[in-house]
Amino acid sequence: MPKFGVTPQKEKALLERMAALNIVDSDLDESFITGSGKGGQKVNKTASCVQLRHGPTGLEVKVQEARSQALNRYHARKRLCELMEEKTLGKKSPAALKLEKIRKQKQRRKRRGKGAGNLTTESTEGGS
Repeated sequence: MPKFGVTPQKEKALLERMAALNIVDSDLDESFITGSGKGGQKVNKTASCVQLRHGPTGLEVKVQEARSQALNRYHARKRLCELMEEKTLGKKSPAALKLEKIRKQKQRRKRRGKGAGNLTTESTEGGS
């Protein structure tokens, strides 16, 4: 029976990622809090928000992405892994590499946009 409300492949990948980062379930302090925000009365009454604290590092994560407690447990562990990777790998972490790639794409688009904008303004000014 799966631990979280995700496919067995995703669960296996998460557990492997946690093992690679030396995160053990016994090191995690897990608590469930009543949610807040959008979703109405049901969200505010049920304890579906998950708060994870990793004892050795002191990292703390609070997740309320889904209405399901099991899914939120999965998302909290995934976020904790991302934070650990950022802390240990720095600029070489997958999240940092992804942000860098997006930043470069935006710069490229910005340069392309400036070149095209200059051509249109020159042609309209020259015709007057």
